[in-house]
Amino acid sequence: MRFELLHVDRDTGARAGRLHTPHGIVHTPVFMPVGTHGTVRALTPEEVESTGAEIILANTFHLSLRPGGALIRRAGGLHAFMHWARPILTDSGGYQVFSLPHLRRVTDEGVVFRSPIDGDEVSFTPERVMEIEEELGADIVMPLDVCLGYPAPDAEAALALRRTLLWARRAKAAHRRQDQALFGIVQGGFAPERRRQAADDLVALDFPGYAVGGLSVGEPKPMTYDLLSAVTERLPEARPRYLMGVGAPPSLVEGVGRGVDMFDCVMPTRIGRTGMALTAAGPLSLRRSSHAEDLRPIEAGCPCPACGDYTRAYLRHLFKAGEMLGPRLVSLHNLAFMGRLAAEMRGAICEDRFGPWSRATLARYGDGVGRGNRPDAAEPSGTLNGSEA
Repeated sequence: MRFELLHVDRDTGARAGRLHTPHGIVHTPVFMPVGTHGTVRALTPEEVESTGAEIILANTFHLSLRPGGALIRRAGGLHAFMHWARPILTDSGGYQVFSLPHLRRVTDEGVVFRSPIDGDEVSFTPERVMEIEEELGADIVMPLDVCLGYPAPDAEAALALRRTLLWARRAKAAHRRQDQALFGIVQGGFAPERRRQAADDLVALDFPGYAVGGLSVGEPKPMTYDLLSAVTERLPEARPRYLMGVGAPPSLVEGVGRGVDMFDCVMPTRIGRTGMALTAAGPLSLRRSSHAEDLRPIEAGCPCPACGDYTRAYLRHLFKAGEMLGPRLVSLHNLAFMGRLAAEMRGAICEDRFGPWSRATLARYGDGVGRGNRPDAAEPSGTLNGSEA
């Protein structure tokens, strides 16, 4: 893997680049759709690619439980198994350390999980995770880490950071495949000084790329952005920077303004399956009664199939009738929206206008709950706030 930094916005420090991988080039900033089980839910690989997606994320923990890394290796690796020819990043399962507390036991050696599939105990060490990720064959792989929720006691944050750094060293020692790039993950809880120290310690290990984990797990957004700034200012300019599990459009814009290159999140497809569409004015709930006879597309000018061929009234009808086409079309639209957002950011950066572009974009988007859709505010619509992972 090779990262090519093309341009840095002169006023904000936002970056545009190219990530060269064995399965193609990724233009950054980039949003990565999430295919946890080797598929972006409800969509074919061809449909995902049509949204402009250049790289997707899959999850080592879940794929190791079913169908298993050995089978995927025999199938020719994850690219062949899931029929995706472009780059893939595999997360390690570190997020499951946070999200499945009732099913795991953490020690310095690693994590013992009780499988959510059959209840059997499964041991995940940094070395075992590397072994599985080499079987999967992704272009970018992540080491096992410890992610905390907010708030986190100081002693717990210190322990999680110590283990994350210990596991990063062990993962690097165990990593063998030269066609895979192993990124380091900056953790450290919610104290800026600990985050800075974590970044410094990780940079000393000389990884080809760096991720920032353990953010957007319940903390206030101003704290998220302050912690992110504290980390990115300590990371090497010539290496890619990846903010894990963050995908709300305002968070992408704020993250890019702080020097982040890569993002992933289940949010666009997860809310799409509930009838929530992303638009430039904020999320739009297609289930609302005000769309029952609305013959407009989700968003004028959007080239995706959902906007080009269908109306809000028809999409609402699909959700009310329980037809699977509705979740598919809105998921497709949301990924297309995220792809266009990333492309707009790249253009603004290369023309040194990211500052005014980002301020105008955030003002138009509103506060993250659909300011542009207030006529429908009487009906519940869900939220994009809180954890995005």
